[in-house]
Amino acid sequence: MSSWNFYHLPHTLAEALAILQNDPHSKVIAGGTDLLLELQQGRHAPVKTLVDLTQIAELQRLEVLDQALWIGAGVPLNRLVAWQPAQRFATALVEAAGLIGGPQVRNVATLGGNVAHALPAADGAIALLALDAAVILATPEGKRTQSLLACYAGPGKTALQRTEIIVAFQVPLSRKGEASAFRRVMRPQGVAIAIQNMGIWLRREGETIADIRIAVGPAGPTPLRAHRTEETLRGKPPTEENLAEAEKALLSEARFRTSPHRATAEYRMHLAGVLLRQTLQAAWERTQTIESETVPLAVKGS
Repeated sequence: MSSWNFYHLPHTLAEALAILQNDPHSKVIAGGTDLLLELQQGRHAPVKTLVDLTQIAELQRLEVLDQALWIGAGVPLNRLVAWQPAQRFATALVEAAGLIGGPQVRNVATLGGNVAHALPAADGAIALLALDAAVILATPEGKRTQSLLACYAGPGKTALQRTEIIVAFQVPLSRKGEASAFRRVMRPQGVAIAIQNMGIWLRREGETIADIRIAVGPAGPTPLRAHRTEETLRGKPPTEENLAEAEKALLSEARFRTSPHRATAEYRMHLAGVLLRQTLQAAWERTQTIESETVPLAVKGS
């Protein structure tokens, strides 16, 4: 027996938004790797109407525009991972997207779904947060741009309205002296969600961290942007002494909890320092590989 009664396949955002407005029991779907599983397992109430977004061209765009990556919210993760501009200018996101599920999942799963599912340790969301990505939304009133964290209301609770659709993510290009990295620790079997993960973007000037962004999950009810930790490192070299101070700051602002299915709070506190050092080192070393400051204004993906 199906968990829904009606299935729509719109080809434009306007058509999709009209269905959502006219049917209060409708819900959007793209890859469906979370929603369909939850419906099958009885962890989600039956949905009367599904609105499939996979045929909307705007959600499938991969382009470099105005010194930013435009990543359509409906682009399958395998396409994103293979896209050379993302590999070069948003390495943390490629690393995170390449770890989500297995190859079959990545053939259909999307960044839009990763964010809309609102889990505080979603790999794609943590990388996007470290990269200072902006979210483009389509609403009945028109399009608007907002921060990534504005999409979250709590663990597994989106702040997006039912009649809003994530269209794309805009990720600023890493320039000369800037780079990013993503690392995670997870159980080898069973639970696919990370025990802990981290994304870091930084700008290097000589032997100094001129600027830095650190995102961590799960470290609270929503993805954590570790501002206090960043302040302990900004303007300083990545010495062991400075990293130790940063670890203290991270433990003071993160809210690690014990999960019966994944790890204890104490173990996550230990991992925080390990991931901080590993992720920062990877980003630091990559700053040497970003050679040019600009790319062509328009580079389309496959």
